[in-house]
Amino acid sequence: MNKSLTDLVQNKNQLIEYFENGIKSKNQLRVGVEHEKFLFNKKSLKRVDYSDIKRLFEILTVRGWQLQFEKDKLVGLKRNNQKITTEPGFQYELSGAPFKNIHLVCSENNSHFNELKEIFETIKITTSSIAYDPFNKLADIPKSPKERYEIMTTEMPKGGKLSLDMMYKTAGIQINYDYTSEEDFEKKFKIGNYLAPLTIALFANSPFNENKLSGFLSYRGKVWQETNRGGIMPITFEKINFEKYIDYAINYPILFLKKKGKYFSPNGQTFKDFLDGSLNFLKGEKPSLKDFENHLGTIFTEIRLKQVIEFRSLDTCNFGCICNGPSFFTGLIYGSLDETYEIIKNWKKEEVMDAYLNAPKQGLNTLLKNKKLIDWAKIFLDISKKGLDKRNELNKSGENETIYLKHVEEIIKNKKTRAEILIEQFNKTKNLNFLINHDENFSYSGL
Repeated sequence: MNKSLTDLVQNKNQLIEYFENGIKSKNQLRVGVEHEKFLFNKKSLKRVDYSDIKRLFEILTVRGWQLQFEKDKLVGLKRNNQKITTEPGFQYELSGAPFKNIHLVCSENNSHFNELKEIFETIKITTSSIAYDPFNKLADIPKSPKERYEIMTTEMPKGGKLSLDMMYKTAGIQINYDYTSEEDFEKKFKIGNYLAPLTIALFANSPFNENKLSGFLSYRGKVWQETNRGGIMPITFEKINFEKYIDYAINYPILFLKKKGKYFSPNGQTFKDFLDGSLNFLKGEKPSLKDFENHLGTIFTEIRLKQVIEFRSLDTCNFGCICNGPSFFTGLIYGSLDETYEIIKNWKKEEVMDAYLNAPKQGLNTLLKNKKLIDWAKIFLDISKKGLDKRNELNKSGENETIYLKHVEEIIKNKKTRAEILIEQFNKTKNLNFLINHDENFSYSGL
């Protein structure tokens, strides 16, 4: 562990410095993508359990992956700067390395899931890249043995009625971006939040629940809105800097705490109480920077800050479109930041929040500032393209990152999201069998 993360926090300046240490120069900017998938038993469509995951992970060691344990339980894999972990209901997550461009992000995802295909066939596992488990009831989903998930399963429902659905039945894509200054962070943070309604609508891919239509295009989006510690941070709509983010974050109650290998359940006290040395169960002990970093990871808002800015509003997606979201936002965030910010900077809180709450159901027909999200999508797609053209990151064939916008272009051209295409298929077939393996035929060879 980085020595600085073991240092005890004596004052707020150390927390500000923690975020300042995340500042990168313009030539260091990277994109990191985390991609979650559901894994099912091929015959029953029940979700995989611990024994299935253990078997899968052990097979993957022949591909250079190293097993990661929590006490005696196998909880993940590591290979160089890639990680594989599982979420509370054994959703499979590839946490990719940070890359200079979307070509490399895409190639990494494709390479990894190609190595999985053969293994899945051998151990009779199948997959579906949809953002909300369409088949299984919450009560029937196996639970990960990670200690912190046990604590979260007890605590999370106290502040959001769909919190357990979030933990066990959702799968998303997260995009991690660097920031070059405090001002740069503010712009990117606001863009991510203000465009959350558009993100939910444009990438909607979760219209089913328990083998039926849910009434939503992004039921995952709805679930995350009803999740404890979720939503859009109120401070988004104010002038924001590192200190303001810290002041907001430390007033969240502690969700769980790990000290000397032992997990402590919360008692309602906040991280600020921890900073003040007044946690009852730790007898005045102060937090380390690692404790602060762990606490930041228990805030489940649409956009959050660590030493990168995490965009978390996207439904997961299959390989045909896995690079859509990352390319779309990379064009806006890295290629056309100021132009994007100029458009959104004066949007009102009420306008954004109304659109945010309506987007999971109304999709691209949602109104934002008297304009439908489909029209905003056209505007921001053009800006993203310009940004990617300006970046001019080329693959071996001499193509830039705009090649990954094809699916977004199709959605906008046809005025039809992935969710609406799935609903049409369901209305024809009256079952969801078409969801299984619907991403296995995709192969990317763009490098």
